[in-house]
Amino acid sequence: MRKLWILLGICSVSFHLNAQKAMTSQDSIKVFYDKLLTLLKSDYVYKKDVDWKAVGMETNQNLKGYSDFKSSLAESGKLFGKIKATHCKIIYKDKVYGTTLKASTDHLSEQWKEKYATKPGFEVKVLDGKWGYILMPGIKSLDFSAENTHKTAQPMYDQIAAVKTKNKLEGWIIDLRFNTGGNSAPMLLSLYDFLGDNDIWGTVDRNQKQNSKVKLEKGKYLSNAKKTSSIDPEGELLDQAKVAVIIGQLTASSGEVTALAFKGRPDTVFIGEKTFGMTTANVDVALPFSSTLILSVALDTDRNGKYYDQIVPDIAVSGQDNFHDLLADKNVQEAISFISKK
Repeated sequence: MRKLWILLGICSVSFHLNAQKAMTSQDSIKVFYDKLLTLLKSDYVYKKDVDWKAVGMETNQNLKGYSDFKSSLAESGKLFGKIKATHCKIIYKDKVYGTTLKASTDHLSEQWKEKYATKPGFEVKVLDGKWGYILMPGIKSLDFSAENTHKTAQPMYDQIAAVKTKNKLEGWIIDLRFNTGGNSAPMLLSLYDFLGDNDIWGTVDRNQKQNSKVKLEKGKYLSNAKKTSSIDPEGELLDQAKVAVIIGQLTASSGEVTALAFKGRPDTVFIGEKTFGMTTANVDVALPFSSTLILSVALDTDRNGKYYDQIVPDIAVSGQDNFHDLLADKNVQEAISFISKK
């Protein structure tokens, strides 16, 4: 099964092994890596930047040192590192194999680390009776079905709608500092009121040619005009409300897609630090032995088709987080200043 991770529809591909007699460990390793290398060479977004002959020879030589298939999966991370496929992964028996990206913690505040350690969830609240605040964390799920997306998004949307209905707010703050990725569709559906009936993001190939667009329309999430999931909207849209989006150095992957959806939106400002830089769109592809390849096949763009290596804030703030008292948080203070300007 193959479909765009973050729910961009792509035609299905399946791979099945014929029954083989007395397959040795080295046979299994060869079958797996031959298929993996073939897929990378044909579909990886930066495939033209790779010396595949040299990479293939080195990988095959290294594979001789593994005694069984499972242990050989460690080589996939080395392979991805060689071709700079840092967003690619192998999933086998619920374990993930790939490159390990270590983000610098030099500029992370103690309060950020403290809050992150609690595994923060989705939050909606009103600050000082005037400003709506939404904390949108990463949503880690490998179930991209329409049903699960709706089930995840609707309760978040409902919380926002309740605050919208009960309060007359001057503007909204959307905090993505803990959004390290996952599935962007429920994130974006829950934020439908702010994004409205518009194109919100898309993808381009290596040559900047548009190959997909995502749109929200009356609560529906449309990928290349095909509905993939939806929420049941309520009340007036907030697409003309002032919005401040807070981003950080660990805003990554689907977190960056969520931020990109606000690029080009009127009355919007980005505050904080530049994002992690994992702005490639992925598909999942079946591999031998019930394993799955998460493969980067395109580049994420904003609603106008512009690609960003990283999202850079309009107002830079670093290391001045305060999650004990949000009104003392420098990012929130800058957001309130923006919202309060006539």
